[in-house]
Amino acid sequence: MTYVVVDACIKCKYMDCIEVCPVDCFYEGENMLVIHPDECIDCGVCEPECPVEAILPDTEDDTEKWVEINREYSEKWPNITQKGEPPADGEEYKDTPDKFDKFFSAEPGQGS
Repeated sequence: MTYVVVDACIKCKYMDCIEVCPVDCFYEGENMLVIHPDECIDCGVCEPECPVEAILPDTEDDTEKWVEINREYSEKWPNITQKGEPPADGEEYKDTPDKFDKFFSAEPGQGS
C-alpha cells in the first residue's frame, strides 16, 4: 500500500503534509503535490494533515489512476521538504469538482 495525492489538492496545495513526512516523498508541481509511491513507507501521518482530504491510501476505490499520476510527476517535479506558502486563492477552490480536468498543470513547482 502507498498513499497518493488526488485532485482535491489542485489549486489548494496547503502543504501541511510535507512537514510530517518522515521520508520526504512529496514532490511539487505548479499547483499540486504528489507522493512518490516507491518512496512512501505507508505510515499515514500525512493523511490527517490535509485540510481538503486530498491524500488517500491506494486501497480506496478509484485511486489506480492517481497512483500512476503520482508516480509520473514525482519523477518529473522537484522534491519538497519544507512547507511553503499555499496559494492565496486556495480556499476559493476547496470544493470545486473535476479540478484535474479544469486546472491541472504539468509544470514543476519550486521545490525545496
